[in-house]
Amino acid sequence: METLGGAEFAPDTTYLNTSTCGLLPSRTVAAVTALAEELAAGRPGGAGDYSEVTAARQSFARLTGVDEERVAVGGSVSVHVALIASSLPTGAEVLFPEGEYASVITPFTVRGDLKLRYAPLDELADAVRPGTALVAFSSVQSADGRIADMPAIRAAAAAHGARTLLDASQSAGWLPLDAGAWDYTVTGGFKFLLCPRGASFLTVAGEAQETLVPIHAGTFAAEELWGTTYGPVEELAHSARRFDEPTAFLSYHGAKQSLALLEETGIDAVHAHNTSLARRFRAGLAELGHEPVPGDSGIVAVPGLGHRVAELARAGIIVADRAGNLRAAFHLYNSAAEVDRVLDVLSG
Repeated sequence: METLGGAEFAPDTTYLNTSTCGLLPSRTVAAVTALAEELAAGRPGGAGDYSEVTAARQSFARLTGVDEERVAVGGSVSVHVALIASSLPTGAEVLFPEGEYASVITPFTVRGDLKLRYAPLDELADAVRPGTALVAFSSVQSADGRIADMPAIRAAAAAHGARTLLDASQSAGWLPLDAGAWDYTVTGGFKFLLCPRGASFLTVAGEAQETLVPIHAGTFAAEELWGTTYGPVEELAHSARRFDEPTAFLSYHGAKQSLALLEETGIDAVHAHNTSLARRFRAGLAELGHEPVPGDSGIVAVPGLGHRVAELARAGIIVADRAGNLRAAFHLYNSAAEVDRVLDVLSG
């Protein structure tokens, strides 16, 4: 199986670490470089073009099946989550999977006045109960690539009147996402969305927008952009744009290009490509006597093999050690030959 993306990617290594950070397409590098050079030369228009931010917002909305009015942009998942955490009343119960990524949990724990519960990922739907205010979880787990039973969790939350917060950072870009099915989604753009770090996306359902306070609102949160430069913003944006963080233009000039590439390629095509490579890797691991975490995820974790990450790196193969697992994350720039190369090294 050949790579997708053509000449957009030319890594010097066998790079199977997209769960940590995705590779930048050449068009993205060119966009960031062009803006950086303009800024060094004395760009008359300031730090960047807001039209690039708008284009990235629109592209993310199309990729995730929602209207752009539901999408807010920012710089990190933890800031998006903190916005949601700040909206909960004292004593509200929040349910997480055990071992969930820290950025999803910590903005709630630091409040000190919420009731937090944890359940195994495969029992999360059954753990929702009357009085649960929010279920917060990742669609795909960072430590081992397991895919959550999203339909069951959504149904259980609806049955008990709980809102839902889905972190799609390990899935958006390869696993089809219907962001409109959740009250909130948060997505770091620097993994499978191939964006520069500093681009992150929040989606907020219409009803949920009414309960969030835009605590970091600034100039860009105004309904009329640049309409209020001095003094307080009198009219905030009527859409989720009022939850925007101030824009990191270099990141969003690049994000526009990266998201456009994914739109051109198609998430269904990327999903088929990534999961095919992952299945090939799992089959090869089984032949070598290893037992990877089961499932049909594009991220493969092998318990007990995390100690071999340094050895693989010396061979020019980049993977990760997460919770003792060797974690390999496949994406559109990987090929079947790379899978076979990793297996060859592991067989030694």
